[in-house]
Amino acid sequence: MATHKSAEKRDRQAKARRARNIAAKSAIKTKVKAVIASVESKNRENSEKALKAAIPAVAKAASKGLIHKKNASRKISRLTKKVNALQ
Repeated sequence: MATHKSAEKRDRQAKARRARNIAAKSAIKTKVKAVIASVESKNRENSEKALKAAIPAVAKAASKGLIHKKNASRKISRLTKKVNALQ
């Protein structure tokens, strides 16, 4: 446990950042799952809407360093391929 004033502040900051990161990752997973669910139901319009919502969220997470840049690129690419396969 932190005993110095600066160490206590560090601990508070770390907890706040961790909570923020967990919430952001959860939001990304929810949006990605929405795309996959709409693709599985073979609904093209909903799939495209969900994809348009998911792409900026994934890209923003990568720009903030929450997920790796190449991981984000791979997620976006795979989701786009799935949506495009509905044609």
